[in-house]
Parts: sequence; C-alpha cells; structure tokens
Amino acid sequence: MQQTATPTRRPSWFGLTPLVVFLLVYLVASIVSGDFYKMPIAVAFLVASGYAVAITRGLGLMERIQQFSRGAADTNILMMIWIFILAGAFAGGAKSVGAVTATVDVILSVLPASMLLPGLFIASCFISLSIGTSVGTLVALASIALGIAESLGVSDAYVVAIVASGAFFGDNLSFISDTTIAATRTQGCGMRDKFKVNFSIVFPAALIALGIYLVRGFDLPATPREMTQPAWLMIPYCLVLLAAVGGLNVLLVLIIGIVSSGLLVFALEDVTVWDWTKALGEGIGGMGELITVTLLAGGMLELIRYNGGIDYLLEKLTRHISGKRGAELAIAALVSLANLCTANNTIAILTTGKVAREITDKYQLDPRKSASILDTFSCFIQGIIPYGAQLLLAASLTGLSPIEIIPYLYYTFIMGGMALLAILLRYPRRYS
Repeated sequence: MQQTATPTRRPSWFGLTPLVVFLLVYLVASIVSGDFYKMPIAVAFLVASGYAVAITRGLGLMERIQQFSRGAADTNILMMIWIFILAGAFAGGAKSVGAVTATVDVILSVLPASMLLPGLFIASCFISLSIGTSVGTLVALASIALGIAESLGVSDAYVVAIVASGAFFGDNLSFISDTTIAATRTQGCGMRDKFKVNFSIVFPAALIALGIYLVRGFDLPATPREMTQPAWLMIPYCLVLLAAVGGLNVLLVLIIGIVSSGLLVFALEDVTVWDWTKALGEGIGGMGELITVTLLAGGMLELIRYNGGIDYLLEKLTRHISGKRGAELAIAALVSLANLCTANNTIAILTTGKVAREITDKYQLDPRKSASILDTFSCFIQGIIPYGAQLLLAASLTGLSPIEIIPYLYYTFIMGGMALLAILLRYPRRYS
C-alpha cells in the first residue's frame, strides 16, 4: 500500500471538532442515562474517529484511513499497548497464585487501619518518583489497593484514586520521567533546577492530600486480618517493586513479575500450570477494550493534528500575550489544550515545547519555571481526562469507570490549583 506523505495543513478550528464530538457522545450520553457504564468509551471513540475520517479533506478514503492508521501506529501508542498486554498478564498471573491476597494480608497485619490510606499514598509517591512512570506504579499497586478497600469498607474508586494521585506526583517530579526529560530539553534547563521549582509548587499539594487521607483514616475501624495465604506469595510484587525502583525498563519489570508468578505455581498444590496460563490469557483479554481505545484515540488525534487543530490552538493562544504573567499563563494553556487533544502528556510537551521556548525568550521568563509549567499542567490534565492512558489502565485493572475515579483525585486537583496560583502570585519569586 502506498504511503501518504504528511503535509502541513493550515490552522483550523474545525480540526478540533472530533474531540468535541467524542466528549459530547461520551459525557452527554452518560449524564443523560445517569450511568457512566451505559456508553462504552470505545464506542464514543469509534464515533468520533469515524467523524474525523469523514471531515478530512484533500485525501481519498483509503488515504484518510492511512493517515488515521499512522497515528494509531505511532511508536508511543504501540509502546503503551505492549505495556498494557504485559500488565494484564501480570495482574492475572499474580492474582491466580494468591500474590494479591498475600500482599494485602501482610499490609493489613502490619499497619493500623488509620494509616492505610496515607500509607498507600506515600508508597505510590515513592514508587512513581523512583521509577518515573505513573503507569508502572498503577500496575504495581492497583490490585493491592482493591484488596485494602474491601477490607476497610472504602469505595474501590477512592483507593484507586489515591494510587493514581501518588503516581502523578512522582511522574511529575522524577528525574527519569519522560515528561521531565521532554520539558527540560525543550526549555534548555537542568533537571535538578526544574525539580527545585516543581517541588516547591507540588509538595504543598501532596501535604494537603496526605492530610485529607490522615483525617479520613481516623474514621476507619480497626480491622484485624488473619493470614489466609503464606507471606512468601508476595514475591512477584516484591520483585516488581525492587526491579522498578532499581530503574529497569517497565516492560522488563513486568516480565520479571510474570515469570516469578509462574515459578510459584510449582510450590502450590491447588494451582496448576494450566490455571496460571488461563489467568494470563484472561488478564490479557481484559485489556482488549483499553487497547482498542488507545488505537482509536491515536488515530483520531493524528487526524486532529493533520487537519490543523493543534496549530490552531498554538496560533490563537500566542496571539495576545501581555507581560510575564500572561506569558506563563499562555504556556500553561498551550500545553493543557494540547494534552486534551493528544491524551499524552509527553507528546503535549514536545508539541508545544518549541513555542513555549520562543515565549520564554521573548518575555524573558526563567526557563526553569517554563519547564515546570509544561510538566505540571500536562500532568494535571493527563490526570483528569477519562481517556488518558493512566485512568484507562486503572479502570481496566479494577473494573471501574474512569469517571468514577476522577472525583477522588484530590492531589491532582490541588496540584492544578497550586500551579495556577504559582503563576498568578509569581511564585516561587526566585524563578519568576
């Protein structure tokens, strides 16, 4: 099949309309029905993708589909899909050998009930800060969080949101996070300097969120837990956490987890190799909708870019900048809207990084503050959109709807508010 070149299209507001169609189909249908499970997110993306193909001009039907497929086959999209497949296999395999139950038993027997929620948040922050990926943190802790929720009588969405919040905290700050690397490279500043600015903005948000979880924990009844599984069944999760904190690639981390869970089968009498392989298959199968959504979103967002939607945002938001505060707000708005259109915070930073650098130079902003704004606002938007990879993964691993999780993302919303105040109040002064 002949490959189609990717020409530069004129900026156009019409190129953004597929995103509007998606939001209308998904959110309006869910609100009208009163049930966010009524409208599958994959169907909403299918409708919006069909609309995006239909409105693309200057190409034949097969060429439009090629352009759509180019977005779906982007290396970032495919990398996420490989992670989803291995994450599903690991989740299924670990659960089949009792690793989840054993881990929850040990945690509940060690920590008092009042400390479980803040402890889960701290663990999520530490792991994500160490490994630099929110996705890897969710894979490691989501299933454990569900077990804790069941024992404490707390809603599943609440505890999963705690893990997701901590995951975004570390992803935003970590030196090895792809968002940190993208932000500092595009703005020409050091990672350590960007970390100092970022930390002064988001650490207060983390403390406030931790305080909320501490207060919430006071109301939880003591829940003595008897060990129903031997503690050594925690080995797959322990290995995954150690490998992740050690800096191994997330794909290799998941492979280690899968293999270790398989080896435990030979030490168990009530689980056979075929039970384990069946669980692997079911875990992978459970990621089917997530993979479908990821491919459809990648294709649709490529057509938004191709039809000039992203360039339209860049052009409009940089037209009427006034003063340093206005310049920083423009950078925040640019990366936020780009993230809404790409559902990938790293791609959003790379898309707007050059324009942000030009704004930084023209208005004599501190590049360290600009890098912090790019990273923080992209992580904030990524954490509250129901079609972002992190919330979709959390929903797939736990059987929830992304919309159920969003209201409990206390840290994410507080972080966004702190980041906005940092611009309006010119904080921190040294970098403003």
